Amino acid sequence: MGGGTSDRGRRLFLFLAGALLVSSLTVSGGCFPALSMDVQTKPGFVGREGTHFVLDGKPLFVAGVNNHYLPFASPEEVRRVLDDAVQMGATVVRTFIQPVIGSLDGVSKPTIWDRRKRGQSSDLSVHGNYILYWDPAKNAMAINEGPNGMQRLDFLVAEAGKRKLKLIIAMLDFWDYTGGAQQMRAWYGSRDKNTFFFEDERTKADFKRLIGTVLLRTNSLTGVSYREDPTIFAWELMNEPNAKPDSLLHHWVEEMSAYVKSIDPNHLVASGHANVENGLADIDIPSIDFATWHGYPIYLEKTYSEMNAMIKEYCDVGAKAGKPVLLEEFGYARLNPDHIVAYRQWLETINRHPDCSGWLVWRLVSLQDDGRYPEDGYDQFDVHNDGGPLWNTLREGAQQMLKKGELFEAAQ
Repeated sequence: MGGGTSDRGRRLFLFLAGALLVSSLTVSGGCFPALSMDVQTKPGFVGREGTHFVLDGKPLFVAGVNNHYLPFASPEEVRRVLDDAVQMGATVVRTFIQPVIGSLDGVSKPTIWDRRKRGQSSDLSVHGNYILYWDPAKNAMAINEGPNGMQRLDFLVAEAGKRKLKLIIAMLDFWDYTGGAQQMRAWYGSRDKNTFFFEDERTKADFKRLIGTVLLRTNSLTGVSYREDPTIFAWELMNEPNAKPDSLLHHWVEEMSAYVKSIDPNHLVASGHANVENGLADIDIPSIDFATWHGYPIYLEKTYSEMNAMIKEYCDVGAKAGKPVLLEEFGYARLNPDHIVAYRQWLETINRHPDCSGWLVWRLVSLQDDGRYPEDGYDQFDVHNDGGPLWNTLREGAQQMLKKGELFEAAQ
């Protein structure tokens, strides 16, 4: 597979490089061999062929956005984000299942983060919503399937489906901003942030129970089971599962991704790992369909040009493995005078590289219920539907990814 993919990639690169330099191009059919289907899918579901995604037999190159507050925001805030994603030309929206709290009495198992914080949804005010909690009567994890729990996720999936958007949904967040894996290990009295959750049999059982509940759930608004819903692009195990050591991470991803597949064979699965320290180490796991990585020059201590080189390197890894690679989080602060140049360079590199399957920018935010955009004084990565240079750059990038798919299809 590696040799054939590489040969096809080199030829397709020459095609795309030339095609994207001109406004129109007549493509000669039969120049490139047809790709074999790596993951068979039902109509409407996303699959993969080699290093690229497919939808209903056509190539799908991803232009997408992240938004972390969709599972606990107000209905209008959810609609605004999804509408802005459509306006940008995005095809995919990524989020995580959250929040996770302690016990409802606040005493038996304390919540380790401020779940009663007031303010904007973007600033982690969850407005009384929660998905997972500890039930002291049963001495076990419980799942809130009510209107301030899983029904919030039902609403998000239903609204995305109305807009023909696809969702990448991570089952959990590693970080403790709204509980995540850190709250779940705290239920059992552990302070070990990187190992306990991933190796303790109790937390592993809790996580599998969450997976099963989500996949087998019937959406209260659409009547469609989650595992049968083509609105879902893919499941991710966790946002940035920072398990240590790497051997534990690999074993956990292998076990949990196979478990997801055992219940839901319809959807693609990825780890959700940032993968900037281990070089896409999980791409070789059979039950992982595509690799993910998160690129922020400020945290990587790299220039934007050095990150551009990483984009090429990671897509080359995907070509060798014969699987798609998504740059599924990235950002460059507005305070940098060259930030538009950086975004343009990255998007163009992904567009031109034959084995780059797409991107999802961090983070699209829309007007909150107080009529204002979220404050963004910390990392300055926010994207607004404001007609500004960054918005226009991303819209153009989304259009390029659509054109890339059309050119790829014509080349088959």
